[in-house]
Amino acid sequence: MPNGPRYSPPVDLSRYAWLSIAAAAVTIVLKGGAAALTGSVSLLSDALESVVNLVAAVLALVMLKISIRPPDDNHRFGHSKAEYFSAAVEGAMVLVAAILIIWEAVGRLVHPRMPEQLGIGLAISAVAALVNGAVGLLLIRRGAQMRSATLSADGRHLMTDVVTSVAVLAGVGLVALTGRPLLDPIVAIVAGANIVRIGIGLVRSSVDGLMDIALPAELEARLMGVLETHRGEEVDFHAVRTRESGNRRFMEFHLLVPDEWSVKAGHDLAEDIVDELREIEPDLRVTVHTEPLHDARSYEDIEI
Repeated sequence: MPNGPRYSPPVDLSRYAWLSIAAAAVTIVLKGGAAALTGSVSLLSDALESVVNLVAAVLALVMLKISIRPPDDNHRFGHSKAEYFSAAVEGAMVLVAAILIIWEAVGRLVHPRMPEQLGIGLAISAVAALVNGAVGLLLIRRGAQMRSATLSADGRHLMTDVVTSVAVLAGVGLVALTGRPLLDPIVAIVAGANIVRIGIGLVRSSVDGLMDIALPAELEARLMGVLETHRGEEVDFHAVRTRESGNRRFMEFHLLVPDEWSVKAGHDLAEDIVDELREIEPDLRVTVHTEPLHDARSYEDIEI
């Protein structure tokens, strides 16, 4: 009799995307107001990044909903990789925001202008940075816990906004203290360059996921340790592979057993090994191919 499903259904994380959307909307109003009050290109660049945050958060919501859809006739392995598309697009949007920031700053270098009402503008921008920081840290933490590429990317995106805001606050503060308007666009350019670096990192991590990157080395070593406890004169393994797909983790290997073993004996050992592997990584999806140890054809398909 079946004992029920071995794997838990995917968790709906869309509530965190809604939180990100709300944070982006609030910060757009705050930063846009600060930029309008002061005329600071640094604060304007900060507001532009929040607009990108909003679009990215909406995209994250859509992809999180798609990623938890069950397998269908056209996607037999599910939709979990949809998260990587979200992360890649978000990284690209971060780069677009950086280009806009640098473009605006270069224009202000050519035509310097002293910002106005800096005290109020700085206070408003500081509140927006606190909102983004709190939400960003929450998304990063939950993204790591749930292995969600979308939440992690959205959280890191918000933290780039915080970094930008801190740099802008420092730069605009220096403008207020020194009366040198050129400091405003210089700070914006430095912030834009940092955002470029972070955007490239987001794109790179999403590409790794789409290319079926292996599980982390430390986890893979622990999983291999389980196989080693069963390896002996009668039992061996080869074609061991691991990969990540969205928030799911997979492992497959060939289990070599004595030629005279029954199908049931080989299957029971395979199931015992799978249970031990899942004690280390509960969400691990394991595929085992059982083969006779002394059959030459068992060694013809070691490589993909």
